[in-house]
Amino acid sequence: MMRAAFLTFLMATIASTPLLAEPLPGTQLLDRKGDIAADMVAGIDSYLTLALQKAVTPTEGTIAPELPALRQRLIRNLGVGDARLPIHALEYIATTSTPALIAESPAYRVYAVRWPVYPGVDGEGLLLEPTSGKAVASIVAIPDANQTPAMLVGLEPGVAPEAQFARLLAEHGCRVVVPWLIDRGTAHSGNIAAKRMTNQPHREFIYRMGFEMGQSLIGLEVQKVRSLIDWYSQDVAKPPIMLYGYGEGGLVAFFAALIDSRLSAVVVSGYHWPSAKPWQEPIDRNLWGMYRDLGAMLRASKSVYELMSPAKVWLEFANWPSAIGRPAPLPGQRANAAPGELVTPPLPAQDTQWPAHVTMLVPGDGLPSMGVSRLATHFKFPAARKDALKVTGTLPVAAERRKSQFDQLIAHLQNRWRASDQTRKQYWSKANSSTPETWQASTATYREYFWQEVIGKLPPPNVKLEPRSRQIYDEPKWTGYEVTLNLYPEVFASGILLLPKGMQPGEKRPVVVCQHGLEGRPTDVVNPKERTKYYNSFGAQLADRGYIVFAPQNPYIGQDAFRVLQRKANPLGLSLFSFIIRQHEVILDWLATQPNVDGDRIGFYGLSYGGKTAMRVPAVLPRYALSICSGDFNEWIGKNVSMDLSSSYMFTYEYEMYEYDLGNTFNYAEMAYLIAPRPFMVERGHDDGVGIDEMVAYEYAKVRYLYANRLKIPDRTAIEWFAGGHEINGKGTFQFLDKHLKWSPK
Repeated sequence: MMRAAFLTFLMATIASTPLLAEPLPGTQLLDRKGDIAADMVAGIDSYLTLALQKAVTPTEGTIAPELPALRQRLIRNLGVGDARLPIHALEYIATTSTPALIAESPAYRVYAVRWPVYPGVDGEGLLLEPTSGKAVASIVAIPDANQTPAMLVGLEPGVAPEAQFARLLAEHGCRVVVPWLIDRGTAHSGNIAAKRMTNQPHREFIYRMGFEMGQSLIGLEVQKVRSLIDWYSQDVAKPPIMLYGYGEGGLVAFFAALIDSRLSAVVVSGYHWPSAKPWQEPIDRNLWGMYRDLGAMLRASKSVYELMSPAKVWLEFANWPSAIGRPAPLPGQRANAAPGELVTPPLPAQDTQWPAHVTMLVPGDGLPSMGVSRLATHFKFPAARKDALKVTGTLPVAAERRKSQFDQLIAHLQNRWRASDQTRKQYWSKANSSTPETWQASTATYREYFWQEVIGKLPPPNVKLEPRSRQIYDEPKWTGYEVTLNLYPEVFASGILLLPKGMQPGEKRPVVVCQHGLEGRPTDVVNPKERTKYYNSFGAQLADRGYIVFAPQNPYIGQDAFRVLQRKANPLGLSLFSFIIRQHEVILDWLATQPNVDGDRIGFYGLSYGGKTAMRVPAVLPRYALSICSGDFNEWIGKNVSMDLSSSYMFTYEYEMYEYDLGNTFNYAEMAYLIAPRPFMVERGHDDGVGIDEMVAYEYAKVRYLYANRLKIPDRTAIEWFAGGHEINGKGTFQFLDKHLKWSPK
């Protein structure tokens, strides 16, 4: 599709470009060769790659953030702000035929246990309890995602005896709980009844809906560990509390220790932060803003491990567990998992300056085991008792326990979505709808939050605009120019400007910014030779009606080439729309300088991903006089997280769709609230597969209620339903533009 669109663009350019065409007045000649869209994506990619590097590079004069404030940022980024359920004791998991006691030795006993975390969400695992009843330390031993608790105890094969750190610690007289983590299998990732099974690893499947609902999978597992810390803290004997994690367990231990100050020691094994290339790891490790916030410590030449002080920290650089984020699909599975892999990174530089409470360990055999002896020595554990462990009961069935933990988190996040209407109502309760003016004033803080914390706000452009143009169309009613505008080094905006012929000096006309969709190009929007598929050349139609039209190139093109931008942007607290908003900002700046443009009458009209843009860009940029969303308006949170909707993004390849914590703050109704009291319209084809009429109507009803009932401006909003699919209809929307941009078609 991308290649065909480019050939169409190239042929149109060759056919319609005068050999000696002059650029637009006030611009230089655009002489760029090749694929401008691909260059745009590559430029943004270079910007983000450099930004990630700068985020963790010491910078002279940088002041380290206050640790309490930084810890609060991390709590939001992990999604661990919700209160955990109180815990007074662990619950033994037993039945009339299966006792909780699984195995025992003279030194300790092994029990199957569970504990409460959130309503409907339990932690589960194995408890290794000293037979004496007195523990020298209370430890959470966290395995890798593909390891079972029984493997770390030596009750199942899969972990070498010298790496079974849970068992080794119990032999030293420690009380140990080994929790289950969500594994990287794929058997349950989907909805069998809807025939929507996928090859997404279980961790990715939960990550997707969790990210939208403001809870990372990592954070959910951190909370399971912190509930155990809650329980350990009630021990009147006050033995020291410690974490020891390997692989994914090392990652969980790392983040738990950053935000929980009740620990005496932490061993992080088979994991290290920061990763050199976080975008290449499995997507479930994607954490919003983490390089921006933790990187603030590194830029100030401070160690992130200062957040763990006074706990003693050992960084065990054992071999990482290998994993791939895009496994081969099983029969009946859709191949739509995100790419990614885990490989052991190189060791940190030998001259790395660790704080006094941090020690680096490099196991000669690469196994996570050195930390046990260091803990034993530092805390003077008694000598290990090497008595044989005798199995007396039945081991938990791994497949059952993993599915139980998976199902609980799915249900938890689906319930969060279903409750999110009320959550957003509470969030929006301070907006004043008594008049359009009070609404506009009171939503300014919401707009800034949306830009800063949901979209991600880039700094203002820092290079000269240097507009360049070249003529590519000469039609009976209008002339077309391709335009580029600079933002940052290698980052630019581009599009096609259509200028009606016959405009008089000093005459001011409205502009419609017409936005293409996924993998699209401006030529799809303005092609004068044919009614293009989906778009029906609506930009060219509007130019024929006398409007000035600008059709921007947006960077959602190139498949994984653009999707990786989201992976690079998210750790910086940014997104693809961070760039799109700044691009549209300079487009508006430049359009306002054109002699026939009325800067107060610039409207936005987009289809599909362009409709997605219509919800986000005018919500942030009030200079857009109105917005029309076509082929995208939806109960957007449900579209992203629902397990029951067959067209949900949970079952598609578009892993970049997810926006952090959007579900608790801004569904499409709330984005429209940011556009209000400016005119807003939805164009909806009954057979458009991006959604269903019921969900669209449900979400739009909230918009209509605000405009008609609260703000008393019912004429400023509309929805047009038409018999058709995913396309521009161009009937009611054209009338809406004429009315609110005050234009009589020529």
